[in-house]
Amino acid sequence: MTEIAVAGGGLIGLAVAWRCAQRGLSVTVVDEASGTGASFAAAGMLAPVTEAAYGEEPLLQLCRASLQRYPGFAAELAQASGVEVGLRTAGTLVVGFDEDDMRALSALHTFQQELGLDAERLTGRESRRQEPSLSPRVRGGLHVPGDHSVDPRALHRAMLAAAAGAGVRMVRARTEAVRVESGRATGLRLAGGQELTGDVVVLALGAHSASLPGVPPLPVRPVKGQILRLRGAAGLLAGTVRALVRGRQVYLVPYAGDRLVVGATVEDRGFDTAVTAGGVHDLLHDAIDVVPGVSELELVETLARWRPGSPDNAPVLGPSGLPGLVLATGHYRNGVLLAPVTGEAIAELLTTGTLPELAEPFTVDRFRR
Repeated sequence: MTEIAVAGGGLIGLAVAWRCAQRGLSVTVVDEASGTGASFAAAGMLAPVTEAAYGEEPLLQLCRASLQRYPGFAAELAQASGVEVGLRTAGTLVVGFDEDDMRALSALHTFQQELGLDAERLTGRESRRQEPSLSPRVRGGLHVPGDHSVDPRALHRAMLAAAAGAGVRMVRARTEAVRVESGRATGLRLAGGQELTGDVVVLALGAHSASLPGVPPLPVRPVKGQILRLRGAAGLLAGTVRALVRGRQVYLVPYAGDRLVVGATVEDRGFDTAVTAGGVHDLLHDAIDVVPGVSELELVETLARWRPGSPDNAPVLGPSGLPGLVLATGHYRNGVLLAPVTGEAIAELLTTGTLPELAEPFTVDRFRR
């Protein structure tokens, strides 16, 4: 018996578990392969300003609030776990190649200015001064000094250690269903016939959340992303570079001294596991267009994972409609960024019965309305 049973040991599940344990709750996390899901593939961008989109202003506010927490969050994790999470604060540069790209960047900059966000328009020469390895064909860009990055694999290791240090119990097993009795979630059914009973179940299974038996209808779907990791990039980039290359998006994120992440495709193909020749080709072609030096790097990893998408690209947080089942899923592109604020919000709900005001726009009720 546990007070809180968390289905899912990714960044979101661990953030919730850690914060709940710090508040004195008994917490058990169930995951058959913690740390091998979306966070294992993620580039780790903390980029609310460069990801800002029309109609997603509430999400922008949530993302900015979580980013503000990151320096303290990273420091607290490092102290609790002994693991540095690779927080990089060199900012983000968004660049374009042709007239259409530049019009898109102009529209993004106008939107950013309307919202009072910190972003500076640069010429091609100014962009290359910022990142000298950029192609001379770059026409211009936007510099966003406040959009950062973190190493998500190091972050997961740190969160796993911090959660264990706070008393969180980890169970290595596959969750097969939510255990429901008399119209209430009362725990989890695990592979092999085991059961874990709990006062409250937190659903943090990412893209798999909606397919778990016992969960009420939930608009979360898998959105496939193919991503690459390369080695030998020491000194190539100071910060994250995102680019529009003749209308197609690519990003390059340096981490761990000489490593570089290049991503990522966006494919509505369900739980397709294939890394395709076309996907790898397009990512490398566009990355080399942006930073020609990428062609000299060693390609060390290709993989595909699934973002947990929702109809409005925002997370699904709080009560589920099934008593005893709480949602912490649907974070789409922002799981790494939103881990701090999600952990706090769900822990607040579970200890006080009230979801923080910042998280209220993201309950599942918004889709029912």
